[in-house]
This record gives sequence, structure tokens and C-alpha cells, in this order.
Amino acid sequence: MRRHHSTTPRQRTTATRTARVLGALLLTAAGALTVGATAPRAIPQTPAARATPLGQVVPAPASVTASGQPYRITGGTFLRVDDDPAAERVAAYLADVLRPSTGYPLPIVHEGTSGIALHLTPGRYGAEGYRLRSGPGGVTLTAGTPAGLFHGVQTLRQLLPAAVEKDTVQPGPWLVAGGTITDTPRYGYRGAMLDVSRHFFTVDQVKRYIDELALYKINKLHLHLSDDQGWRIAVDSWPRLATYGGSTQVGGGLGGFYTKDDYREIVRYAASRHLDVVPEIDMPGHTNAALASYAELNCDGTAPPLYTGTSVGFSSLCVPKDVTYRFVDDVVRELAALTPGRYLHIGGDEAHSTSHADYVTFMNRIQPDVAKYGKTVIGWHQLTGATPAPGALAQYWGLDSTSATEKAQVAQAAQHGTGLILSPADHLYLDMKYDSTTKQGATWAGYVEVRKSYDWDPAAYLPGAPATAVKGVEAPMWTERITTSADIEYMAFPRVAGVAELGWSPAATHDWDAYKGRLAAQGPRWDALGIGYYKSPQVPWPAP
Repeated sequence: MRRHHSTTPRQRTTATRTARVLGALLLTAAGALTVGATAPRAIPQTPAARATPLGQVVPAPASVTASGQPYRITGGTFLRVDDDPAAERVAAYLADVLRPSTGYPLPIVHEGTSGIALHLTPGRYGAEGYRLRSGPGGVTLTAGTPAGLFHGVQTLRQLLPAAVEKDTVQPGPWLVAGGTITDTPRYGYRGAMLDVSRHFFTVDQVKRYIDELALYKINKLHLHLSDDQGWRIAVDSWPRLATYGGSTQVGGGLGGFYTKDDYREIVRYAASRHLDVVPEIDMPGHTNAALASYAELNCDGTAPPLYTGTSVGFSSLCVPKDVTYRFVDDVVRELAALTPGRYLHIGGDEAHSTSHADYVTFMNRIQPDVAKYGKTVIGWHQLTGATPAPGALAQYWGLDSTSATEKAQVAQAAQHGTGLILSPADHLYLDMKYDSTTKQGATWAGYVEVRKSYDWDPAAYLPGAPATAVKGVEAPMWTERITTSADIEYMAFPRVAGVAELGWSPAATHDWDAYKGRLAAQGPRWDALGIGYYKSPQVPWPAP
């Protein structure tokens, strides 16, 4: 059964912009490439305004040198791009952002000496870095990869007034401060997780979240595709997983699932924003939806009823049965074939109904399946209680108060080569309430205000773990109590911007007092984009 959500006006606004991107055609005419329809007529500009300082962006850039006069985008500005399809796609994305609000045509061209230039120079600035130079003659973005160029575009957006994000013509002026930004990320893994199992979210809702994450250079979207309350991805060899196991959700709603084409569209759209999708099938616990769908997966051969509550730790695949491993192999094979990214997440948390011996047996037996189908294992940090496969990543979700013994187990695995993704629940779980007045979310990890989410160092967080073992950070959004896109946005923003900065910016730039000022400047941008966010009293938001 498929679930269809109605769209809010805010969602329709985003859908309009998305449609322009997806519908854009590159048309060659007189040496210029023009994307989409003719831009609306610009309206007169307001009196001169001060350009946003180069360092006033989130995440904080690695290096900023302010110098000279700003560049002003006008009706005569061109977007000059290398004759390269990947660079042209980034230019088309930038044009789609700028045209509605400026009212300027901003043609995409391959030649010229002024305007906004986008250059791909392989071997420069790493896999995701870029350099932005601005002066009276124009702006030049240079990167070694399309991802780097795309991240540079996000910085350029923030250097323009927040009104640039609107879908109607605004007065400007459109100034980009003079100087140079040279920027590369601290960590290669900068993720956000969306639980689509406890409550199902449609393809369009996931796309909306992808667009919001891309603003802050997040590069991994972890989709939690299975749990006790719902199985959300079609598996041809086990069809009842989706059609029956996906038919409900927390509270007894209709649930839903992604067809393989749906999932491919999410992957494609994420890739267009330079995010990799990391799919998760949680095992051996959190499996009631699978057990309800196929009786043979249960040790007693009896399928339990579908589950719509919020308890955890009561379900387990039957470790001794051979059919369990045929099931795992089929699911991993089909999901790996749909997923171009490097990683496949096998869960492994809260397996309270699986004995320790069975847990070790199961996790050690299924990890080779992931490698067999060309993927690298990620598991929740309980994986370190078994034997993590070579190259595996353990995702730590404990608390500051988690026992020293449990932390030491994870640190020891890190000392022996297991990489770490840090998602401490009392810092990065986006479904935790901000304070006692927050209507959505949970409190089991405590209240997580904006400063607590931001003000810690991933490299020094886990005692005994080498700093080199930390591969990045990820902000999970569990959805037992999250039901709409508005809920997702309110709980993610402003905290997800801080997570992005933890993952991207050099440790030397980390300073709460400086950050909260830069974060406050994001508020009008989120207003312009129609993103509802928590106006934390810890942040000096500008007056309306």
C-alpha cells in the first residue's frame, strides 16, 4: 500500500523550484547556454547595501582573505562555465537559484571575461574543496571536482542577501564581498539520517530534506529503511516485506514503501545535490516488520502481528536458521544493486532479544555479504562487540554518561582500524527536544539545545579513540514522534547547521560566540526558503 501526502504551501514553493531544476534544458544558441524559461523582468534596486563579509557563512570556511571591492550581479552578468557537462549542471543549479529573485537572465556561456565563472581543475582542492575569488570584475569558483564546485555555490548563496532564496523578483542589490575563500572539509563523512520506518515519508518529502541538507555541505543521507514498525523498500525476492511489512507505522497509520524506481529517484536526486544515500536494514533486532511478513524467519515458525508502538528490543531474527541468511543475502544483494554509494548500513543496535553469542555469530556471518556485493559495512557501535569487518565504520550513538566499559570497547576497535562516525545522542540526535516547551520529539537523551549540539570536538570526544579513526559526524532524526516535513525542519534547524560545521570546518574555527552570530544570520535565509525553525534564545536572531 502506498501512502500519499498532501503538500503544504511551503512544500509547493519548494516543488516549484525543484520542477525548474528538473525541467531545465541546456539549449545552445549563439555560443550561450540558457537554462529553463526566460527570467522575469528585474525591478529597480534599493539603495546601496553592504556586502555580507566573506567569513559570515556556515560552515566556517578553512581560509578567508577579505580584500578589494565587491562584485555586483546585474542584468549583464553571465555564468561562464567550462565546456563540461558536470560543470554545466552546477551552473544550471546556480542559475535556478539566482534567476527568480534577481529577475536577471544570467545566460550560461562558455566564453567571456566577466560575471560568475565556474572552473573544474582536476587535482585541485581535494575531493570536495573549492576556491572562491571575488572582485569588481567578477566571481570565480574553482574546484577539482563537481562536488567541490557545488559546495562553492552554496557558499556563494550565503554571500548574497537572504532574499536571493525567494521565488519572486526582489530589489537587491546583489553584492558579493571582495576577497578569497579557500575551503576544504575536515571530514569526508558529513551525514544526516532520516528514519522513514517509524513514520513513512514520501519521495518528495525526502527530496525536500535533501535540498535543505545540501545548503550546508552535508554529503551523506542515511535512510533507516526497516524497523519493527515498517519495512520501506521493495525487495523482489521477498515481496511481502514491503506490501505487508510496510503497510503501517507508529500509531497505526497507513505506512508506505518505496518501489525500486522510487528509491532510484531518491538516489538520483541526492546525487544531483552531491549526497550519497546510505541505506540501512537494521538487524538482527528491530525486525518485527520482517518477522510479521514471513513466518519462516521466526524461530517458532509463527509470525507475530504488525507492531505500531514505540518499544524497542523485543524482536530478533532467528540466528540458527539457514533461511535467515538466505533472507539477508537477498536483501543485501538487491539493495546494493540499487545503491551506487560506497556504504550499506546493517544496524545492529538494541538487539536485546538476541543472546550475545548469537549476536556475534550473526554479525560476523552477514558482514561478508556486504563486501560480496561491493559495499562497505556501517553498523551502530554495538558492532564492535562482534568483529567489525576490515574497513567497517562503527556509528557511535551513546551519551556523555555512557559507561566507560562501553566507550572503551568502541575505542579499542578504533585502535585496531575500525573507523568511527560520531552521533552522540545527547548532542546530535535531532529528534531530542530543545527544552521542556518543545512539542515534538523525545527526551530520553535529555534536552539538546543549540549550543550543546554544536559545542564539542569530534576528534577528542571518545576517550582512547585515535583522532585519525574519526571519519565524520552524522545527525540522526528518529521519527516515532515526527510525522510531517514541518516537524523535520523544526527539529533539524538550527541544529543541523552546527552538525555541518562540526563535519566541515577546521577545529581552529570552532568557537560558540563566533558561531552563534553566523548562525543568527541564517534565520532570514530560512524564512525566505520557507523553512520553519526553532528560534533558540541562545542565538541573537535579527529583528523581523
